[in-house]
Amino acid sequence: MTVSGLHHVAVICSDYETSKRFYTEIMGFEILAETHRPERNSYKLDLLVPGGTQIELFSFPAPPARSSYPEACGLRHLAFSVSNIERETADLTAKGVTVEEIRVDGLTGKRFTFFADPDGLPIELYEE
Repeated sequence: MTVSGLHHVAVICSDYETSKRFYTEIMGFEILAETHRPERNSYKLDLLVPGGTQIELFSFPAPPARSSYPEACGLRHLAFSVSNIERETADLTAKGVTVEEIRVDGLTGKRFTFFADPDGLPIELYEE
C-alpha cells in the first residue's frame, strides 16, 4: 500500500449550525459542499483546510457524547499548523474562543496550544 496523503477527517457534531459557524467563521475553512440527507435527518458539510485536507462535518440526531477529554480511545485531537501562534491565539481569543497557555513540545522545541470546538473536541495549533 502507498498512501499519498491525508484526504479528510470526519467530525460528528451535536449542533450543526453552531459547528458550521465555528469551522467556517472562527477557523476560516472554505465550504466545498453542503448536503442535507433527509432520510437520515442529517447534514454533511465538506470543508477545505488550507493545504488540501478536508473536514467532513456530520450532524446526526442524538449522537453519543465523547468519552473523555482528550484521552478517550480513538481520535485524540485535530492539529493544524500555523506560522505565528501568538497571532492565531489572539485572533481566536478575540472571537470568544478560550485558548490554553502556549507550551513548548519537549521533543521538537516547537510551540503549541489547545482549544476546543463547540462539542469539546480538542484542537491543537502547532507552530511551524
